[in-house]
Amino acid sequence: MIKYKLACKDCEFIFDSWFSSSKDYEKLKKKNFLFCQICNSQKVEKTLMAPQLINSKKKTIESSNSAKYNNIKQTIKDYQKFIKDNFKYVGEDFAYEARSIYYNKNKKKKGIYGSASKHDLKELKEEGIDTQVIPWIKDNEN
Repeated sequence: MIKYKLACKDCEFIFDSWFSSSKDYEKLKKKNFLFCQICNSQKVEKTLMAPQLINSKKKTIESSNSAKYNNIKQTIKDYQKFIKDNFKYVGEDFAYEARSIYYNKNKKKKGIYGSASKHDLKELKEEGIDTQVIPWIKDNEN
């Protein structure tokens, strides 16, 4: 495994990402499978990095970060469970259903969740329809 520090050329967000090897990074980059976590841009590049030296102090910091990561991951899963239990899943029809609820005042206004493209979310916002983007962990991920 190899960890690279990546930077988005559009929004200048810097983040870390793990790859099986440097060849895997190059393969994903060539196929345009690398995206910015913030703006969804494909203009993601490696930044300058220093070699990682391991010492006992660093191990303590890493275990602390691991605990924080697991805590955040559990919080996201708790939110997901609440959403699944209390909202209607509409899948890829999210933008259509959101408009239907917004413009049809007689329609029952139960909350919905699903998937929408960045373009759809922008259009919904321009129409005055309030939406929220939340992180989502797939059930099969560790």
